[in-house]
Amino acid sequence: MLEREETIPQLQEPGDHERFSHYVRKEKILESALSGEPVTALCGKVWTPGRDPEKFPVCPVCKEIYQGLRAPQDGED
Repeated sequence: MLEREETIPQLQEPGDHERFSHYVRKEKILESALSGEPVTALCGKVWTPGRDPEKFPVCPVCKEIYQGLRAPQDGED
């Protein structure tokens, strides 16, 4: 199961990385909450969750991966 979480995406334009929330595997969010370790979004972005993801639009790359249009870049199958 996946859960949406805010982070900084890896996009072409400087500053765009602050404007999206990302999809992360739910078990990774729980592990991060307990350990404080960073998570990896489906698009490959690594960060430590902290902001409210509802305040940002979904990362377009994460959305494509979630919909099955691309392969995940988070090191999982």
